[in-house]
Amino acid sequence: MTTAPTLLRASTAALRRHGLLLVLLLPLIGSSGVAAQGGGAVPRQRRQVVDVGVILDSKTWAGNISLACMEQALEDFYADAGRARYRTRLKLHLRDTGPSAVDAASAGVDLLKNVRVQAIVGPQTSTQAKFLAELGNKSRVPIISFSADCPSRSGLTPYFIRTAWNDSSQAKAIASLVQNYNWREVVSVYEDDDTNIKFIPDLVDALKQVDTRVSYRCKIHPTATEEDMKTAISSLRQNWTSVFVVRMSHTLAHKFFQLAKQEGMMSQGFVWITAYGLTDIFDVVGSPALDVMQGVLGVKPHVQDTVELQNFRQRWRKKYRLKNPGTSLSEPTVSGLYAYDTIWALALAAEKAGYVNSGFGLSLTKNGSTDFDRIDTSKAAEKLRGALLKVKFLGISGKFHIEDMQLVSSNYTIINIVGQERREIGFWTPGFGISGNPKMKSDLNTIIWPGCNHSSGCNETSPRGWILPTNKTLIIGMPVKPGFEGFVRFENGTATGFCVDVFEAVVKELPYHVPRVYEQFGDGEGSSNGTYDELVYEVYLKRYDAVVGDITILANRSSYVDFTLPYTESGVRMLVPVQDRRQKTAWTFLRPFTADLWLGTGAFFVFTGFVVWSIEHRINQDFRGSPASQIGSVFYFSFSTLVFAHREQILHNLSRIAIVVWLFVALIVQQSYTASLSSILTVEQLQPTVTNLEEVIRNGGNVGYLNDSFLPGLLKRLKIDESKMIAFDSPVEYNEALSTGKVAVIVDEIPYLKVFLSKYCQNYTMVGPTYKFDGFGYAFPRGSPLTPDISRGILKFASDDRMVKMQNELYGYTSCPDKDDSQTSSSLTLHSFQGLFIISGVSSVLALVLHAVITIYNNRHEFSSDSSQSSWRRWPVVLSKLFHGDDSPSNTPVEDEAATENVGSAVETPLSIRIPGHIVEHLSNTETGSPQEGEGTPGREISVQDTEPLSFAYMHSERGQNRVASLSRSGSSIRRRQISME
Repeated sequence: MTTAPTLLRASTAALRRHGLLLVLLLPLIGSSGVAAQGGGAVPRQRRQVVDVGVILDSKTWAGNISLACMEQALEDFYADAGRARYRTRLKLHLRDTGPSAVDAASAGVDLLKNVRVQAIVGPQTSTQAKFLAELGNKSRVPIISFSADCPSRSGLTPYFIRTAWNDSSQAKAIASLVQNYNWREVVSVYEDDDTNIKFIPDLVDALKQVDTRVSYRCKIHPTATEEDMKTAISSLRQNWTSVFVVRMSHTLAHKFFQLAKQEGMMSQGFVWITAYGLTDIFDVVGSPALDVMQGVLGVKPHVQDTVELQNFRQRWRKKYRLKNPGTSLSEPTVSGLYAYDTIWALALAAEKAGYVNSGFGLSLTKNGSTDFDRIDTSKAAEKLRGALLKVKFLGISGKFHIEDMQLVSSNYTIINIVGQERREIGFWTPGFGISGNPKMKSDLNTIIWPGCNHSSGCNETSPRGWILPTNKTLIIGMPVKPGFEGFVRFENGTATGFCVDVFEAVVKELPYHVPRVYEQFGDGEGSSNGTYDELVYEVYLKRYDAVVGDITILANRSSYVDFTLPYTESGVRMLVPVQDRRQKTAWTFLRPFTADLWLGTGAFFVFTGFVVWSIEHRINQDFRGSPASQIGSVFYFSFSTLVFAHREQILHNLSRIAIVVWLFVALIVQQSYTASLSSILTVEQLQPTVTNLEEVIRNGGNVGYLNDSFLPGLLKRLKIDESKMIAFDSPVEYNEALSTGKVAVIVDEIPYLKVFLSKYCQNYTMVGPTYKFDGFGYAFPRGSPLTPDISRGILKFASDDRMVKMQNELYGYTSCPDKDDSQTSSSLTLHSFQGLFIISGVSSVLALVLHAVITIYNNRHEFSSDSSQSSWRRWPVVLSKLFHGDDSPSNTPVEDEAATENVGSAVETPLSIRIPGHIVEHLSNTETGSPQEGEGTPGREISVQDTEPLSFAYMHSERGQNRVASLSRSGSSIRRRQISME
C-alpha cells in the first residue's frame, strides 16, 4: 500500500510533467489560434498595443457622434488585410467626463499615470483643452482635439494638436461673404465662453480688411434665461445694423432664433450668418431648427462627396442607430468626420513610430506628493507626436496634413436654409474667395433671404444691410436763422425753407419710409440755444438723430458727425459796394486805345504815307516840290486817309494796292474806336471799391460777417484784427453797414451773399478770391446708414431741374453778375489788331520793294553811263538820280512832231513849264533862239530856227543817241522839234 506521502510526491511529479508540457504547448496553441483567426497575421505576442485616451462627454450629441466615428475608424482601419499585418494596434480608453474642465484634467492624469497612454484625443471645449495641454506639455504626450476652438496658439503648448478647421480661415470666409454684398456694418452675436475668445477678434480683423466694421457685440451667457435673451434681442432691434454673425452652442442658438422669430427679426431686411459649429444644428435638432431659421446663411468646411464617404455614412448610420434608437440623425457631422480621420492618422503614426522603436510606455515614475508630480515624460509618445505631424493622406473629410500644429485650412461651403433643405449656394476658397464654384470664379446661386417667399423670392436683390429701428422716429434738429429765413424757418410747428425742402424731396425718393419730426434748436422766442457747432455736437450726444439746415461742412464738425454731400455752392467771398467810373475828363477820348495801340497806329500812318510818296513822286506832280512840301504831303496824305479825305491823285498800281489794304485797316480801327468811346461815355461801368482783404487791412477798415458762423476763425487766420470784426444777422444790416461805411467789406458764404444780392444787386458785388469750403450738408451720427443714401439722393436731385427751380426761388430769377475790373475794362490793345497791321505792313513793304526793282531795271543804262568812277562810288549818285528822277507826263519827250502838233492847243497863255535843273541844257529867251551853254552841254553850238519868244531847248538820251529837242510857243499851240546829234 502506498502511503500518503508517496502519493503526494507522485502527484506532484505528474503535475510538474503535465505543467511543463502545457507550457511547451501554449505557444503552439496561441499560434494556431491566431493563425486560425488572422491567417498569416503577426503573432499576437509580437503586436504592440498603443494606448490612446479619449476624453468626451457622451451625453452631448457632439461627444456621442464623435465616439461612434472613432470606433468606426478603428474597425475600418484594421479590417483591411494589409493593415492586419501591422506591428501596432491602437486601443482606445474612454473617459466620459462631462463638460467640466476639472473632470477632464482628472481624467487626463488618470490616463497618463495609470493607463500610460501615448496620446489623448477629444477634449471638446477650449477650457478642457487648456488644462490637458499643460499635461501634454509636461509628459510630452500629444493632446489631439478635433472640435475644441482654442483661444489662441500662443496660449497652447507644442504638444497640443488641432485636427479640425481653422477659425481664422472661417472668419475670412464670412468676411468675403459680407464683402460680396457690400455690407459695411455687422453685429456679432456669440456665446460668452472660451470658444469665442479667439474667433471674435479674428472676425473683427477679417471684416476690417474688407472695410466693414463690427458696430456692436451682443454677448449671451451660456446660462442665459429667456428674459436675458429677450433683452439681448431688444438691444439688437434698437440697432440700425441688420447683418448678424452668430456663433453659439446648439441648445442656446435654437432658443435664441425662436425668440428672434417671435420679435419679428426673421423678416425681410435682416441677414443672419452662422459660423461652423452652429451650422451642425440642422443635423442635430432637425426640423425644429429649420422652421425658425428660414433664410439663414451658414458656413461649414467643405467636404467632397466621394464614394468612400457615402459608404462610410451607410456603415455609420447602421451602427449609430443600433446604439441610439430613435435618433433623427441620418449622417455624421463634419466634426465627426474629423474624429474619424484623427484615429486613422494616429494608427498610421503609431505604426511608423512603433516600427522604428518598439519600446512603448512611460519611463520611470517619479515619487511626488501629487499625481501630477508623479507623471514623467514619455519618449515613445514624443516619437508618436513626431510621426503624427508627418502623416499625409486623403481622408473622408479631405486632405489630412498638419501645419503649425493644426489641420491645414480647407475650403468652405455656403449653405442657405430654404424650407426643409440646406441648399449649397456657393463656396469660399483661399484663391477665389466667394464663388459659385470651388474651382473657378463665378456668381453665387440664388439666395432666399429671411422673410422671402421660397418660390418667388424677394423684390430686392439683397438686403441693404441696415434697417430702421422698430418704432423709431427720427428727431431732426433745425437751427434758428432769423435773418435768412429763406434757408430754414419754423412756422406753426412746420419746418420750411430751401434746406428743408431739398431734404424732404430727397427723403421722399428713398425706397423706404423714414419717420421724422423736426425740432428747432432755440428757446421758442426766436433766439438760438447755441452756435452751429453746438447744434452739430447735439447729434454726437444722440439728442438729435440728424441736423437739417444751412450747416457748413467743416473738418472739426466732421470729427463728431458724418455729413452728406453738399447741396449748395461752396466757398466764402467778399461783398463790397461798387461805384460808377464814368468820370468825364479832357483826355477821355484817349481811353478807347491803350498807349501801345496809339503809337502803333500812328507809326503805320506815317509808314504808309512814306511808301506811297516813294512810289508816286517820280511820276506824280502832286508828290513833288521842295523838301518841306514833300514832307508835308507825306503826313497830310497818310492822316487824311483816316477819314478818306485825301485829294492827291494816285497814278501807280503798287501805290493803289498799298492804299487799298491800309484803308481796310483804317476802317476797322476807326469803327472800333468809335464803338469803344461810345461805351465809355454812355454805358454804366461799376467798379468795386475794394478788391482784396489786404487793401482793407492796410486802410484799417472794418470787416463784417454773419453771426453764429465759423467765419471769425477764418478771419483770424487771414490776419484780421478781432477789434475790426463786426457781426450782423440779416441782409438789411449788411446793406446799412456797407452803405454807411461802418464796414468796408462783408465776408460770408456764397449762398448768403447771393440772397443778399437778389435784393441789392445794383449797389454791391462779390469780389476777391474764393476761400474753399464744402458748402451746406446734412449731419448724421457717425456710421449712420442714412448718410450714403441721402448723399446719393442729393446727387440725383442736383441733376434735376427741380433743384434749379428751388435755387431760383431762393436767389431770385434775375441774375446779378460780378462787377470786376476785368469785366468793365474797355480799352483796346495793339494785340487786338496785330493781324491787320501785319497784313498792311507786308503789303506796303512788298509794293515798295517791287517799285525799287522795276525802277532800277528800267534805268539800268545809268549804271554804265559814267565809267570814269569806280562802281562803288558811282552807285549812290546813280541811285539818287533814279530816286529823284522826274517821269511825270509834263516832262515826257514826244517821239515825233506830228504826234504832238496840237498837244497844248487848249493851254491858255501864259504857258508855264517846269524843267528839272539837272537835265536843262539850253534855255533862250531871244528871238533867234541862240542856245545858251549850261551843265551837260555837248560842246557844240546848236542853231534852232523859227522859234518864238519863250522858247527853250534841252538835250536828252534816247536809244543810245543824244538828241536835241526844242519846244516853242506859237500863239496857243506848242510845237516840238527833235534833232539827232552825231
